[in-house]
Amino acid sequence: MNIDEILNFRRSVRLYDKEKPIDQEKVKHCLELATLAPNSSDMQLWEFYHITQPELLKKISRACLDQKAASTASQIVVFVVRRDWYKKHARYVLDFEKKNILRYSSKDRQAKRIKDRELYYGILMPFVYARFFGILGLFRKLLANAISIFRPMMLEVSENDMRVVAHKSCALAAQTFMIAMANEGYDTCPLEGLDSRRLKRALKLPHGAEINMAIPCGIRDGNKGIWGERCRVPFEEVYRHI
Repeated sequence: MNIDEILNFRRSVRLYDKEKPIDQEKVKHCLELATLAPNSSDMQLWEFYHITQPELLKKISRACLDQKAASTASQIVVFVVRRDWYKKHARYVLDFEKKNILRYSSKDRQAKRIKDRELYYGILMPFVYARFFGILGLFRKLLANAISIFRPMMLEVSENDMRVVAHKSCALAAQTFMIAMANEGYDTCPLEGLDSRRLKRALKLPHGAEINMAIPCGIRDGNKGIWGERCRVPFEEVYRHI
């Protein structure tokens, strides 16, 4: 399929044919492709739980309010945001970028570029993602607003703002996964209507982890899993050419 066909094929399928299994390795590969999704500052604060065990699938389905998409799925992937990994990932990206610079940058530019990365991933990212009962976020907000008086400045730097950033990045990975699955002829359905506390308990997630969405996977049961035509408001209402 070309990209038009893939995007038209992809629907939020709510009923799967249990007699048509899907290949676990292909689903895993689609998750590998999901890691190629764009994400804020390349921090990759995400984690993917690929559930195939029947007993755990029942618990996940229960946490997903026993929606048909979850209860009939042969596999479910849960996308999890890990803001608590910000220090570890900042160090990883910094080490990777240093090697990148030494490998691909001219010698006269290496020192400055490494210094820039050390400032960004060694100081700025840990500062921006740090949390302390909202106090650090408030301080960042005040600082950013003061700087913006003199020059353009990102203003969405509160602790809640950074939570939104991490969830947006994770959602981009989830969308990439669903497109990759459609390319395999597999169906998905992103679920946000779920009991996050029960879901975290079923997956034994730590306190710092947050559920982004659960995505049941399978092959649609004929036309039963799709409720009519896809609804979209007229394109002219949302398109602005300036």
